[in-house]
Amino acid sequence: MQKSNDAPMSLIKGLQKLAALQFKGVHGDAIAMIRADVNDPVPYCLLGFVAAEHGNHIKAGELFARASTLAPGNGRYLAFHAQALTVLGQHIQATQIADKAAEQPINDAYIADTIGVVYSRTGFHEKAVPFFEKAVKLDAGPANFHYNLAASQQFLGNFISAKAAYRETIDRDPHHHRAWSSLIGLEKQTASANHIETLLPLFEELSNHTDAALHFGHAIAKSLEDLGQYPQSLDWLRKAKVEKRASLGAKAGGYDDFFAAAKQLLVPLGEEKKRLPDEAPIFIFGLPRTGTTLVDRILSSHRDVTAAGELNMFAGLVKEAVQSPSNMVLDADTLIRAAGDPLSGIGQDYLNNTKELARGAMRMTDKMPLNFFYAGLIHRALPNARLIALRRGAMDSCLSNYRQLFTVQYSYYNYTFSLEETARFYRGFDDLICHWRRVLPADRFMEVCYEDIVLDQENQTRKLLDFCDLSWDSACLRFHENTAPVSTASSVQVRQPLYTGSIGRWKKYGKALDGLKNALGDLADQD
Repeated sequence: MQKSNDAPMSLIKGLQKLAALQFKGVHGDAIAMIRADVNDPVPYCLLGFVAAEHGNHIKAGELFARASTLAPGNGRYLAFHAQALTVLGQHIQATQIADKAAEQPINDAYIADTIGVVYSRTGFHEKAVPFFEKAVKLDAGPANFHYNLAASQQFLGNFISAKAAYRETIDRDPHHHRAWSSLIGLEKQTASANHIETLLPLFEELSNHTDAALHFGHAIAKSLEDLGQYPQSLDWLRKAKVEKRASLGAKAGGYDDFFAAAKQLLVPLGEEKKRLPDEAPIFIFGLPRTGTTLVDRILSSHRDVTAAGELNMFAGLVKEAVQSPSNMVLDADTLIRAAGDPLSGIGQDYLNNTKELARGAMRMTDKMPLNFFYAGLIHRALPNARLIALRRGAMDSCLSNYRQLFTVQYSYYNYTFSLEETARFYRGFDDLICHWRRVLPADRFMEVCYEDIVLDQENQTRKLLDFCDLSWDSACLRFHENTAPVSTASSVQVRQPLYTGSIGRWKKYGKALDGLKNALGDLADQD
């Protein structure tokens, strides 16, 4: 049984071959190693990387698990196993294994960074930062080590440290587009302090690299908006998105079947209700950038509530239960199958799998925006859960979605590459929320307007607490003092007191948004 945390030469050579894309050679070497010693963890680890590179993440997880079982005291294999589990969405197990890896002596920068990545993906940024710092200390060369540190520092609200780490990233890799867009997003750009002259040639140089163009274009657009050049900012958003939109083709739209299928998900509880859990988690959902993080921070500032983050847990359990054949967690087929499936035990499974994320609090929030597709199923599985849908003016909602740079790892936000498609998605969302209002109990489903919270903070906070059956806690009014991590695009804004500057932002763009207004039709805000 291997316990040493030093990398065996066979693993080093195998990883070098993998870096050179010699997958067949690595596979052959690994099989030979297993024949020579079936208890050697190295070949299973290498085969895990081969499986992951070819998209077989379930098999990869099994192989990394085998390696870590054969070497339970080796932080390297434990880290690889935990990382594989995050890809599978098994965040509780990933965190537990990362904790075991963290207990081992780690003297490899890459492994320290890997453990940090696991913690950051599972929402434990306070645990991630020490490992990212260790990675940088062990090897300050790789730009991405600094970027990972910067991102977790930002999510923890340590903006000065985040800015310094983003600068360290760019110093090592001037083309690091994610670091540039994150740096620009940290603070308002001014006429005397901006990076537009640096960003413009970077965009031109990498305009054929769709993801880089997205980041650099968004950074330029954000800078121009900060400078009050609103139509020019919108032009740059279009430039940033055009190549990505073209590369997606029909995949960028086509959400109508999602919304239609979601309407079929509410099934009368009947006698089944007697066997369902009594716990009452709080689900906060809605379109991104419409106040979901704000409400989450308000509620999680309460002494009895903890924010668990944006969990894909409920959706993952539904997918696992119905066994739909697609490789997507959320699609119309999965929703249709779920409508006719009893999904027995899914509520208790959700509670069991999120227990650690609740960090011992009496109540927990789950702020996954796209859970609005599952509202009917959530009520069926957890009838005491509170469901809070955020609403915001249509024009501001669509503009805020369009101007936000979402992760490109998932296709769910592909609608944001076009203003017209964003408007179409909004119309589907509005129709679905109206449906939930009609069919869900009023003491379990609540709509909250972002504008109302901003303009009438205390009364709206009291309504939220009453709806969630929580006592009054004045700390909810001081949500900006909440020190818990925020892993969303609102990580900067929610550390500040409420402000009205985002209400009616769309009006600053003038006629440049006439196309959006036409696409929204009767839902568009009036002047």
